[in-house]
Amino acid sequence: MKTAIVIGATGLVGSSLVTLLLRDSRFEKVKIFVRRSVNTANAKLEEHIVDFNEPDTWKKFVIGDVLYSAMGTTLRAAGSKEAQYKIDYTYQYQVAKIAAANEVKEYVLISSAGSSPDSKIFYSRIKGELERDIQKLPFETIHIIRPGMLAGKRTEVRTGEKLGLRVMDVLSMIPGLWKLKPIQGEEVARAMINATFRHVVGIHSYTMGEVFKLANRT
Repeated sequence: MKTAIVIGATGLVGSSLVTLLLRDSRFEKVKIFVRRSVNTANAKLEEHIVDFNEPDTWKKFVIGDVLYSAMGTTLRAAGSKEAQYKIDYTYQYQVAKIAAANEVKEYVLISSAGSSPDSKIFYSRIKGELERDIQKLPFETIHIIRPGMLAGKRTEVRTGEKLGLRVMDVLSMIPGLWKLKPIQGEEVARAMINATFRHVVGIHSYTMGEVFKLANRT
């Protein structure tokens, strides 16, 4: 039985991930590091409300078998590129570095299709930089999951994203473009857990179509 560590537990994918982990008998403990409580009562859940700017106050608790990183935001929600970078890169890399130093063996990251440190798109460049630097950390196994557009119920209204989801739904019906179909947050969460139980070592990346297959893996 494993101990899971989760950051980004209040987001679309992260909240589904925590729910699935708590139901999964292969995990005996689920540690979440959050800025606000998720208000969930479960004997397996260990909640740490932290200030990510003060790692010395919580780094000793980042102990377990696998770190799941589902943290992320939008430029609109963050308010500035600097704030978005801190959430999408700095905090995630910081937790990963601490986990590796604490001898956590496995790391599972939600990135994004099109991620590249050389991208002209700010969001894609952040994701690419994080992927690049995570791969230099001494984890035994790293899984990088690159889903397409995410679908599911969010707490914030994203009008542009809703329109984008409709467009991608239509495009995905064209033969050969099925992998462009938006993916539900819960499907990505299942893919993250299934990646863990592939029982492989090394660095593994999953493209849009592969994420769908990994989510449905039995």
